[in-house]
Amino acid sequence: MRVGEVQQPERAHWGKPLAGVRILAAEQMQALPYATQLLAHLGADVVKIEHPLHGESGRGAQPSLTDRDGRVVGATYLRNNLSKRSVSLDLKSAAGRELFLRLVPHFDVVAENFTPGTMDRLGLGVDAISEVDPKVIYVSISGFGNRVPSPYAHWPAYAPVAEAMGGLYEPTRKPGKPPPVVVAGALGDNASALFTTIGILAALRHRESTGLGQHVDVSMYDSMIAMTDMVPQLWSMDAPPEWATAGSIGIVAGFKASDGYFVISVFREHHFERLATLVGHPEWCKEERFATRQGWAEQIEPSIRPALEAWAAGMTKLEACEALCAQGVAAGPSNVAQDIHADPHVEMHNMLIEVPRPDSDKPMLVVGNPVKLSRVAEGPVERFPTLGEHTDDVLRELLELSDDDLADLRARDVI
Repeated sequence: MRVGEVQQPERAHWGKPLAGVRILAAEQMQALPYATQLLAHLGADVVKIEHPLHGESGRGAQPSLTDRDGRVVGATYLRNNLSKRSVSLDLKSAAGRELFLRLVPHFDVVAENFTPGTMDRLGLGVDAISEVDPKVIYVSISGFGNRVPSPYAHWPAYAPVAEAMGGLYEPTRKPGKPPPVVVAGALGDNASALFTTIGILAALRHRESTGLGQHVDVSMYDSMIAMTDMVPQLWSMDAPPEWATAGSIGIVAGFKASDGYFVISVFREHHFERLATLVGHPEWCKEERFATRQGWAEQIEPSIRPALEAWAAGMTKLEACEALCAQGVAAGPSNVAQDIHADPHVEMHNMLIEVPRPDSDKPMLVVGNPVKLSRVAEGPVERFPTLGEHTDDVLRELLELSDDDLADLRARDVI
């Protein structure tokens, strides 16, 4: 799918479900920008507030490209800001804060993901916004939340911190080894974004019946506890502590094929029987060492890996998975970027959007919208905005500022 294209389902109703919803987002990096991009995909008008000189911090990420305005723009910004409008506004200036507050009544949602207390110090916290317009829904994402006290409230937090504290890394940590920290996934950010999206939709629905806004507050730590619910549950049920360590129960591991690796998950006895038969070792099902799920895990390296990898040696990882799945054994290839780009499922589901690059003939790829609606067309998706691209348009449209007003604000570095 390319920027600007529309994918039309049968009997599509062209109106987007969130058409008419306006979101004013003082946002940065990943968590909130990903949430508001999902809402933009569904029709919301997202106006992004950025500092006039350097924009939001996601613009400084790597890798990067050179945008139409000659600025270097980083990957974190590029993948999270499709179909948004950018307004450059210095919130550290009194005039910038005044403009922000004047914009508030024109929006349904005001959202921010700064360190707790930052917006309050600027005079733009939930109380100040509610005083301007009690119908506005105020949204916050932070490491440890704003509304409920936390002993970690003063800690800075990126996704790996929340992931570690939520228990994500222990189930994949090998005994005696450090936790396998994975930065690329950013689950701590994206999970928080998903819960934020749910909270916004719930608050909008609540406002329909009450006429009142409220504070939607999402903690990245809370979000990761929700995502790793197995970890505290195991402790509460007196499961052996080693069960929370990778490879201690069942067969959950990657195995080598001719062109890479594939991953299988075997947790049930009938699936183990099918696996053993498929790789030519039906006798395993009668041997004491394979009698328990813990026994399967213990036998991965000495017995199962050699047999399974010998069986898969002449197959691609996709062919091996096809054979396993045909027997009801859950398996999937361990994909690299090229595999995802070439996957027919990805193309059929419009899960990669091609965004033209001003500095290259090769388009940039951004993930698509995983939410599929039968009566709403996907797209059109607009490219990410240059810094402050829509400042004049938005301030003219919503605040009725004149050319002279805009020139004065620009001369004072407010916009």
